[in-house]
Formats: sequence, structure tokens, C-alpha cells
Amino acid sequence: MALKDDVLAALGKVSSPDGKPLPQSATLSDVIANDGKVFFSITVDAAAVQAWEPVRARAEAVVRSVPGVTSALVVLTGERAPGSAGPPPRRPQPAAGPRPQAHGSGGPARAGIPGVEAIIAVASGKGGVGKSTTAVNLALGLRDLGLKVGILDADIYGPSMPRLLAIREKPETIGGTRLKPIMRHGMPVMSIGFLVEEETPMIWRGPMVMSALTQMLREVEWGALDIMVVDMPPGTGDAQLTMAQQVPLKGAVIVSTPQDLALVDARRGLAMFRRVNVPVLGIVENMSYFLCPHCGERSDIFGHGGARAEAERLNVPFLGEVPLDMEIREKSDTGQPVVATVPNGPHAKAFREIAARVRDGLAGASRPAPKIVIEG
Repeated sequence: MALKDDVLAALGKVSSPDGKPLPQSATLSDVIANDGKVFFSITVDAAAVQAWEPVRARAEAVVRSVPGVTSALVVLTGERAPGSAGPPPRRPQPAAGPRPQAHGSGGPARAGIPGVEAIIAVASGKGGVGKSTTAVNLALGLRDLGLKVGILDADIYGPSMPRLLAIREKPETIGGTRLKPIMRHGMPVMSIGFLVEEETPMIWRGPMVMSALTQMLREVEWGALDIMVVDMPPGTGDAQLTMAQQVPLKGAVIVSTPQDLALVDARRGLAMFRRVNVPVLGIVENMSYFLCPHCGERSDIFGHGGARAEAERLNVPFLGEVPLDMEIREKSDTGQPVVATVPNGPHAKAFREIAARVRDGLAGASRPAPKIVIEG
């Protein structure tokens, strides 16, 4: 609280365009200040954004000068009042210089992350299907195949990596402007959960979520990686669109349970990635079946085979199935993923087989398209 008070006191020296001290302008969100990391947003009318941008820049500079602050993220959010007219259409400007190379169908080329060869998203249409557990063990499986792998936790509202990998330390800063990821099991990992306390609610608007994601992508020293595995939040919202728009995703892995309700949501996620021209590497059926540890009897609690059938129907690869098992749950809850801690067990084998299919799918997605030659 002392750091938050110091930040608010410093912001009192920043004036809004009408001359009021920033904390009295009714534009500030709650200021999150934890372990030297400060986050907040400034929300104004969309028509006034241009006048407020110098204020945002000044606020960020002032906060970074506060003793004890190691980094600051200040986002300017513009909201249009209900019923107000939109901005006038922009007139097309004459082309000046070469046009950016297209990526996908008609969009501009998206800059990659320096040193990162491929970025893949692990996604689901809904929560509760074991997506984050799958993402961690998939990353470890790819690591076991000899690849250099990193993990980005893109779930701003519900980050899972601190618990799944038992990470409690905070990332260090490099030169006061870049973050050094946490290393676990030989992999660099970054999550917003490393910067705030576990029970701190992230009450952020979409633009602030997108800015935080961009910062974790481009202001972190990831080093040289063959693959970055991104654990996406469930659904088809701002985070997914930010990833599709900001970086050239090489592919997406969809995680679902066999039950019909989960598969309906998985279809939405798959359709979204196809719409933004991201190849779908395949579907994983998690919690596929349950084997009783006492009698060995198999129970299909959520049904079985639904994801495989859906993959065949949608003409995408079926990557494999993972059972509902207490060992996977217990290891995940204690930050000891099964691929790393029980490498010779059947579950680790299943995840490594899924990882091998993902690797092979990436190799296929990287092949150049065939050229059509018309002979005269």
C-alpha cells in the first residue's frame, strides 16, 4: 500500500488537459502496485484520446521515477459515448514506398518475436477442460523431443503457470525496461501471475489486456527458442485476437473433453483461428476416460471419442487422448507436471506422443506452398 500511495502522490503532479491533477480527473482505474510493478489505465472519451496521449506518457514517466518502482504500464483507453457518431472515414492516402507483405488473406505481415522460430497457441472454447495442464505438459513433451521451448501464460484474468509450475519468485528486470523470464525445467516462462499476488483480481478493460500481452511478448528476454507455447485464456476474446493480430502464429492446438457441450465451444475456437488464418494443428481429447485406481474398471465419465469424431468431421488432425487421472491432477496442483516428474509413466508417454504430432504438424505447416507453372 505504501508504494501505491507513493504512486498516487506522484500522479498528483501530472495535470490533465483541463488542468486538474490526474487523480482528481475521474479517469484513473485502480492502481495495482506490487513488488515494484505498477499497472493502471486512463479512460477518456474516444474523441479526446489525442489530447490525453501526452498525459499518459507523462504519467508513465513520473511513475517510473518513483523510488521502488521497477516497471510501469499505463494504458490509455478511449470510450465513445452511447449514441455518438463514429469518426469520419479516412480518405485513402497515396502509396509511398513498398507495401507490407501480406500474411494470410489480405492482412499486413506480423512481426515475429526475435529469436523465436515458431509460436503456437493452446486454446479451448471454454474453461475447465484442462487446457493449461495440457499446455505445460505439451511444452515439456516438445522439450523432451530436443526442442528449445518457452511458455507464455496469456490468461490475464486467470493465470495458471505460477501454480502449475510452482513459481513464486518475481522476474528480474534488465536495464529497467525488459523482463527476464523465470526458468523452470529448462524452459523460460512468463505470466502476469508472476507480477501480482495470486488473489489480486485483474479488473482490466480489453485495451489494457492487449497492452499487457504485447509487453509480455515483446519486452521479455526470451532468448533463442524453437517453439513458444502460449497458454490462451478460454473463449474467443481480446487475448486470442491480440495474439492473431500481433504475432504470426504457426498453429493452434484445441483442447476439449469428449462431452457435446465442450465440443460445441471447441468448434467456436477452431472456427476463430481459421477465420484469422491460423492453421489448426489438431484437437486433444482431455479427460478422455477414467480408470479406477482400485479395481481397474474404465468409466467414460464425459463420454469418449467425441473429440476424435469432431476432428474427422472438421478435417483436422486428432492429436491424442489423455485420461482423467488423479496423478495428473495431484501433480498439477503441486506444481510438478507429470512429463517432468514421472517421465516414464503412461501419461508422460501420451503427452510426448501428442507433442510429436504437433512437431510434425508444424513441419508440414512450414512447407512452402506448391508453385503452379503454366507452360505456354
